Order: sequence, then structure tokens, then C-alpha cells
Amino acid sequence: MRNIATLLIAGVIALATWHCDTPVKGTEITGDVKNAANIQAFLDHVIIGKASNVLAKTEVDGSGNFKFEFPEGIPAGIYQLRLGAKRVNLAMDGTEKKVAISGDLGTIQNYDFTITGSDDSRTLANIMKGLFNRQVSAEDISIFIDTVSNPELGAFVAYRSLGASGQFLDTQKKALAKLDPNSETGQEYAKFISAVERQYQAQMADQLIQVGQPAPDITLPNPNGKEYSLSSLKGNVVLLDFWASWCGPCRRENPNVVKVYDKYKSQGFTVFSVSLDGIDSRTRSRFPNEEAANQYLEDQKKRWIDAIKQDNLKWEYHVSDLRKWESGPAAKYGVRSIPRTFLIDRDGNIAAVNLRGAEQIERELQKLL
Repeated sequence: MRNIATLLIAGVIALATWHCDTPVKGTEITGDVKNAANIQAFLDHVIIGKASNVLAKTEVDGSGNFKFEFPEGIPAGIYQLRLGAKRVNLAMDGTEKKVAISGDLGTIQNYDFTITGSDDSRTLANIMKGLFNRQVSAEDISIFIDTVSNPELGAFVAYRSLGASGQFLDTQKKALAKLDPNSETGQEYAKFISAVERQYQAQMADQLIQVGQPAPDITLPNPNGKEYSLSSLKGNVVLLDFWASWCGPCRRENPNVVKVYDKYKSQGFTVFSVSLDGIDSRTRSRFPNEEAANQYLEDQKKRWIDAIKQDNLKWEYHVSDLRKWESGPAAKYGVRSIPRTFLIDRDGNIAAVNLRGAEQIERELQKLL
């Protein structure tokens, strides 16, 4: 009898132990957010290209604490947490049990918070923080899509970071290809990309310079007064790059151009940079005399020269007429925003336009070398 009792007790202990080891069903999302007392918190389900659906709401107590409970668990996907007027996105892979968020209502919208219990949400917060701080490039987004295990997370990051910019359609399509085409996210993202593609094609049809056309020649001096002509580079593959020292996006793009130049300069590739630094007639008219205007022009020229050195733009071909938006080559090429690039093949014809990021430039360049 004693042996039977011992076995029964052991069985009960084993059953209790088995029960304790069994994963708890459901998902719990809690928050501890300073300066968020006595407001409402909402959790929305996000589908790319559609209005968010409210999934749950709860009250934030006087200490800034709140809790969402989902007894059946929460499906994999992208979610939006709303605290008053502040919003942040979360990413779930469907296995989360206890997710905890801690931060301050004043900075939470900048993804300045800590989160545990959801690796994908932490990954999303880190990359969003990088985007806000302008530390993430289009190439970084492409690499992220290649390496992230959650395809919805990859698609959402591509959507948020690249938006409706047609020049990054290849990256967005790569993210789309990883989604289930029968899922709501896959179908809605496909509609979004199709709309961006149609808009981009319409924009390109209005461009003054089209792929396949001969590249109009440019002859301008470098900072030392030596003239260079674009046509003299025929036989090489050339990236014609319109930029300026005062253009933040241009300066952030310069390392990508340098990276491609270093890799392919020995294979007949070079860069022809046209700067939109200088002074236009409107700015010149504001100065009291010609001497003051010329001094301003010299200052702008120095900024151009300094930017070439600072960004390590090591190729030889740097030219400008120092007329800013009245630049002759800019008008000839229909340039209305910068950075703006034109890839020119060995025969002197336009092969691609408006390339951004080392990966995109390199992909088109390899077709021509």
C-alpha cells in the first residue's frame, strides 16, 4: 500500500510539474509609461495601405500602468499602440506571451522605450529609431528585408521607410515577394506597390531626359578653373550626379557613390559631379553691391570645395557654373530636385535615371560593364 501511495504522490507531483511547464495560453501586453496617467490606451491591427482596425482599448491608471489581455493569443502581424496622441508600432510573430513596455509619454513616439517579450518589436523599435536619426539608408533597408525572419516586419519597414518613392520599387517588390500572396497584408501591399509603380511610370514619362537617349553634353570648369566635358568620357560608364554641399540628402548619399566608385573605377566606371552650389540672380539682387555678392559667391564655392574633401569624393570630375538652381546643365537635364543621377553607358546614352543607394547603382552598373 505504501508503494502504491508513493506512486500516486509521485504521479500527482509529475502531473503538477507537467502542468506548470505547459506554456500559458494567451498574450498579455503591459505598459509602464511615465506621464501617461489616466488616459486611454488603444491597440490597433495595422494592414499596409488600409486604415488601422481597433483591436482593444484599456485605461491607463494613475501610475501610468496599463494591460491588454488576449486569452486566445495575438496573431503574427504589425500593431499600433496609441497612448493619447502618441503612437508607436509593434511587431508580433504570434508566439508572444508576456510583452512589457516601459518608457515616457514625452519621448515614446521616437521609439525611446524598452520592450521585453517580443524580439520583433524590439527589432522594429531599433530600426525606426535609426530612421528617425537618419542613420539607416535605403541599402540598409534592402539588407534588412533579406535577413529578417518575419516577412510582415520586413514589408512594414520597407513601406514606412521608402514610402511612395518609385526609385525604390525593386526593394519594395522584394519585400512583397516574401509575403503570402493570399494574405490580406500581401494583397493590400501588392495594391500599394502597383499604385506607386503607375505613378512613377507617369512621372518618368514626363521627364525631359529618357532612358535610351544620348546624354546631352556638359562642359564646365572645376574649382580650379579647368574645364571638363562629359562627352570626353565616352567609352566609360559614367554616373552623372547632380548635388550640392547644402543638400542634406545629397551628402548622405555621397558615401554610397564613393563605395561604388572604389569598387568599379578600375573597370571603366567614373563619376561626373555637377554641383548646384553658388548664387542665383534672385539672391544676388539682395546684396547692396557687386562686391558683397561676389564675396558670398566665393563663400559658396569654398563650401563646395570643402564638401568634396569632407565626403572624400575622390574622382576628378567636379564641375559647376555656380548658379545654383539656375544651373545650365540642371535645366538641360530637367533637374528639379537633388540628388539626381543619370547612368550613362559606354556609347554615351542614358541607361538609367535617379539611382539611389549603393545596391541600386551597382545593380544597374553591372549590366553595363
